[in-house]
Amino acid sequence: MMKKNGLKIVTIGGGSSYTPELMNGFIKRYETLPIREIWLVDIEEGREKLEIVGALAKRMWEASPYDVDIHLTLDRREALKDADFVTTQLRAGLLNARIKDERIPLSYGQIGQETNGAGGIFKALRTIPVILDIVKDMRELCPDAWLINFTNPSGMITEAVIQHAGFEKCLGLCNGPITVMMEEPEILGGRQEDFIFRFAGLNHFHYHRVFRAEDRREVTGEILARLAGDPRANMQNVHDEEYLNDQLLAMNCIPFSYHRYYYQYEEMLERQLEDYRNHTTRAESVKAVEDELFQLYRDPALHEMPELLKKRGGRYYSDAACEAINNIHNSTGNIMIVNTINRGAVSDLPYNCITEVSSVITAAGAQPLVWGTFEPSERGYLQMMKAMEETVIRAAVTGDYGTLLKAFQMNPLIRHGKKAREMMDEMLVANEKDLPLFRDVIQELKQKGVAVRDETVRELCRKEASSDTMNL
Repeated sequence: MMKKNGLKIVTIGGGSSYTPELMNGFIKRYETLPIREIWLVDIEEGREKLEIVGALAKRMWEASPYDVDIHLTLDRREALKDADFVTTQLRAGLLNARIKDERIPLSYGQIGQETNGAGGIFKALRTIPVILDIVKDMRELCPDAWLINFTNPSGMITEAVIQHAGFEKCLGLCNGPITVMMEEPEILGGRQEDFIFRFAGLNHFHYHRVFRAEDRREVTGEILARLAGDPRANMQNVHDEEYLNDQLLAMNCIPFSYHRYYYQYEEMLERQLEDYRNHTTRAESVKAVEDELFQLYRDPALHEMPELLKKRGGRYYSDAACEAINNIHNSTGNIMIVNTINRGAVSDLPYNCITEVSSVITAAGAQPLVWGTFEPSERGYLQMMKAMEETVIRAAVTGDYGTLLKAFQMNPLIRHGKKAREMMDEMLVANEKDLPLFRDVIQELKQKGVAVRDETVRELCRKEASSDTMNL
């Protein structure tokens, strides 16, 4: 795969605040992952951030012992030509869209979250068409390249790429499982290498089991018994609401942090509503952290990843993205947790659907490890969530209003009824700029008087309407 002079890697969404961590990951792995050039790609709307992050990326490589060319461009097709790996970390609609995804549902008294509930659905609607356009360019310009996707919702995007575009050289990633494996061993007073982890399920809706490495003895039950009230295995961007002890003790697998939105809905909603009233929703907090990060990035003396980046919410991101590339390039056979074709690993889900599962990674891609079947409670949730994801993807690629409404009615974080439809209509209008396939539907809704109620979101929409810049 590698060309004579090294690898060409393209990062779409190169102006992201995550890019310095990605560069750090590549620098650490250069001896096994020799890179010739890295292209950082963004859109006109992200030009300033691209230039700031790109300058820091160049300084990071100049401070290293390695000679790698860093290119910055707004021309995606120029960058993609003859690429070996393409990484995607884009956010269609930028952080303003995330603010909409969180504040509008919360204004209706419902969970507002980036990849779950109504917010997750709309993030998929904005993002899937963009990713499919990227894949179309890849087919023409770098057909042998691997697409390593870190853009959320990672599972749905990977499914759209593989099942709808038929582009199978794609892995979807998430830093969540890495966070678990880095921090959960502390609960039992051990180190990561002392345990074997096995994951299965869906992106942001997976479960896992844990075994001691020395004798393969399962310790899942011990972790479940200690999990309640212990935040060490929790994602930084999820409130540490305690699970119900009796429920945990009745489970034979460990739920992910995001399951709190489903199992502890009312408690999580109350915490979010407080943030909504105080303008400290996760999206608004991240925007403040990003502003601070870019002030640091501007410093010409800075030539390494700043500590503040860990507060951004994507810890261990480079360990997922860079390690996936390293494992494919060197056909290592190492185990990673990735979004890939199920191939029967989770017998409760369709054979060809995309699951997030522990997999052996080689030059051929991911070979998922067999998990088997789940108990009825977890099985039911997974099957409903997978069907909901498939319906969302269909809505994203067709722009069909009725299909989107069906997805809303299936999602367990959306309280159904008239208010849910009103919320969906308002979110369509608020996202008009980034939903071209729904343009006619949105015009009809506006003619019927549907408008944005939340003042913060309304102001964002006013600013977008006065701007001539377009997204990817």
